[in-house]
Amino acid sequence: MLFRSSITHRRNAVLGAAFLMATSAIGPGFLTQTATFTNSLLASFGFVILLSILLDIGAQLNIWRIVVVSGKRAQDISNAVFPGAGYFLAALIVMGGLAFNIGNVGGAGLGLNSMFGIAPETGAIISGIIAILIFLRKEAGLLMDRFAQLMGFIMIALTFYVMFKTEPPVVEAAYRTFIPEQIDPIAIVTLVGGTVGGYITFAGAHRLLDAGIQGERAMAEVSRSSVSAILIASTMRIVLFLAVLGIVVKGVPLNPKNPAETPFEYVAGNFGQVLFGVVIWAASITSVIGAAYTSVSFLTSLCPTIERNRNRWIIAFIVISTVVLVTVGKPAAVLVFVGTLNGLILPIALALILLAAYRSDIVGSYKHPICLAFAGWFVVIIMAILSGKTIVSYVSSFFN
Repeated sequence: MLFRSSITHRRNAVLGAAFLMATSAIGPGFLTQTATFTNSLLASFGFVILLSILLDIGAQLNIWRIVVVSGKRAQDISNAVFPGAGYFLAALIVMGGLAFNIGNVGGAGLGLNSMFGIAPETGAIISGIIAILIFLRKEAGLLMDRFAQLMGFIMIALTFYVMFKTEPPVVEAAYRTFIPEQIDPIAIVTLVGGTVGGYITFAGAHRLLDAGIQGERAMAEVSRSSVSAILIASTMRIVLFLAVLGIVVKGVPLNPKNPAETPFEYVAGNFGQVLFGVVIWAASITSVIGAAYTSVSFLTSLCPTIERNRNRWIIAFIVISTVVLVTVGKPAAVLVFVGTLNGLILPIALALILLAAYRSDIVGSYKHPICLAFAGWFVVIIMAILSGKTIVSYVSSFFN
């Protein structure tokens, strides 16, 4: 009986890690970016999604496997590779996590505003309290896993219904996924960065460590969980892409203030706003939880006091995000600055992890597959080049 309970706990933890990572990726920015790029690239956006999925899997498989086999969090691995690198990585992750969490709290406030008509600021406070309640419980990890799974199912189910009703040109989308009419490097960087950039890709890996899953024997289930996480997030991306494409090809203009809401309104009128409110609230509240949990996980091993009081620090992280959103609003300059840096976090973090893959003092006797390492370095190079071009483009447009 105890053995069966242990197996069930392990399976739940592996599934929970996948959903935590996926729902951390699916935030208000994820929804807006998907709708915006669909509007500009039309069916060719399918190619960007396909390429981003391949890059996402290449990055995340490497990170999750090496983190879990070493039994160390990413910042500790980085410090072992280059002294001080872990502190630098932690600073980037926490800074980005806090800035974007302000936007996540704001998205949750907008979701409750769409559902119940309450002020967005009030909705943000209510959402912050709900997120805090999870970490007040002793079994916060299990509750977080279950909540992420429930919210993920709701988001995908509602968006799938809207996609079905908009009757998108599925054949054209499938064709252009492999033979695109246009390719946008900025869209690729944005999608990859939005799925596995910053704190997101480490959410599931660190969750597995906290659940006691580590070592070489866990590699098969870690690989499955890692790929599943990408596929869950990508399913939401594909379904929303088709839902938006279905109305764009009919000549329906997207609402510039909230482009992702447009297909919901098209399908269900005023009630569509309520449906979208549920989707954006679910996307935002899970991202609030994921950002807070993962950002603090980058501080725990660097400071014993934080490790002993982890849930309190996670709560403080959520409180700060909520207070800044309600009192100041989104600090646009900070968000833009951190967003630019976020594009570089993935190649930096992935490079550090890959350098650790063949260090016996970090991974022991584990032999990292050469094909995975090759794929990982390919992602590092491609993302470094594309991120550099994106930053140059951004800086040029800023000064012109």
